[in-house]
Amino acid sequence: MPTETRVLYNETCPVCRFEIHGYRRRAVAEGLPIRFDALDRAADWGLTPDQAARELHVWQDGHVLSGIAAFRALWSAMPRWRWLARVTGWPVVAPLAEGLYSRLAAPLLYRAHLRRQRRTTPTGTAGTGRGDQSQ
Repeated sequence: MPTETRVLYNETCPVCRFEIHGYRRRAVAEGLPIRFDALDRAADWGLTPDQAARELHVWQDGHVLSGIAAFRALWSAMPRWRWLARVTGWPVVAPLAEGLYSRLAAPLLYRAHLRRQRRTTPTGTAGTGRGDQSQ
């Protein structure tokens, strides 16, 4: 029996939500043991919502992974995406993928998240949305 993979993502981020919902649709269609958690479940992961919003997190085989390692774990759990998990693990590609995500994509998405929070509440302490444990 395959082990469950859990994904913690920022559901308030339009880019993140679009991408993760695509993975969720595929996981449901293929009956994959993948659970998707919103930021309000961050405490279950030992994280604050702010920490969780900074990058993607995946729990797999008893370990919490973040960044490209998290994406690779998620992709490896999905048959149609395993090729991307392998490619992003190649010695030449891995540092490039990690650098692009951790130094460019994740910080840009996080700054956009902070701007959205400031716009939605006067104190900048916007709620994190509803939890979503469904597949």
